[in-house]
Amino acid sequence: MKAEYGEMRNSYGEIRLFPESIDDLWHLQHIIAPGDLVFATTFRSVDAASDKIRPEKVEKRPVRLGIRVDRIEFSAHGIRLRLTGIIEHGVDTGAFHTINVETGYEISVIKQWRPIDRERIERAVKASVYGVIHVLTIEEGEAELFRLRQYGPESVITLTSGSGKGAETESRRDFFDQVLSKLAEITGPLIVAGPGFIKDDFIRYAKSRTNPAADRAVVVETRRIGRGAVQDVIGNGTLEKMIDDLQLSREVKLMDELLMRISQDGAVAYGRAEVADAIGYGAAEQVLIADTLLRDPDITALIEKAEAMRASVVVLSSAFEPGERLIALGGIAALLRYKMV
Repeated sequence: MKAEYGEMRNSYGEIRLFPESIDDLWHLQHIIAPGDLVFATTFRSVDAASDKIRPEKVEKRPVRLGIRVDRIEFSAHGIRLRLTGIIEHGVDTGAFHTINVETGYEISVIKQWRPIDRERIERAVKASVYGVIHVLTIEEGEAELFRLRQYGPESVITLTSGSGKGAETESRRDFFDQVLSKLAEITGPLIVAGPGFIKDDFIRYAKSRTNPAADRAVVVETRRIGRGAVQDVIGNGTLEKMIDDLQLSREVKLMDELLMRISQDGAVAYGRAEVADAIGYGAAEQVLIADTLLRDPDITALIEKAEAMRASVVVLSSAFEPGERLIALGGIAALLRYKMV
């Protein structure tokens, strides 16, 4: 989750929120309440006829609306959050409208913020995957490494070389070695971006040196280098796909840990009854839930109790294998702080 705070007066004000994962949508379901004012760019049917010959012809256009929320719910598969209410700002004021909140799209919430709401936002922000992704922009003799932060790209280091253009020279290899030495200091996913063939030459050189950075790098063609190249990477969807992959990787690791503990009769619980007992005793450390159960009121109450007991909640997508395996175990499980007798 990314969050940008507006002006606050006595805890009343605006916070812009940018959900990045299903977990973030789950958080938003609890943050947004009936009576809150939510702004978003959404689609609304607009009369497209210029005369009365075909008055029935309408089309949906993107518009910025502010609705007073009346109802909050997940869609059938838990991949979007539906906010329904009366339009107070924008076209068709007074009419009902539903905003579909999805990952990758910003909303703005104006309300009286409780401490528990602010704390939930901070937890979601800290769990963001943005901080582990780096973008290296490179062309002949110039490279800049960026770390993606909540507020945008942060320049980590800039390297330059006096080598001329042309075939690979000793100075060019020295330049590549300089860049690789800096990449050795970071971990996590890496995007290598830039115009022309220099980025490809760099990756080939890194692989010839069996450098780990080459194995985890995604190469992207951009029109420029520097901060502009990072914007190109964001605009072409590479970053969004990488975030999805990171989320899936996280789900795979959690399910592997869960299944290992089950096989070893370890500190684990699965199924509604066992997980409810574990939460009640304060033994649950991480609660895993399939997105198909998010609209079940009993599960919702159980997860709220888990969060009150300081257990973290992770939502797994039923569209991928880890979520399917969790569904086979009842759709809900918990990694415990200690084994329950």
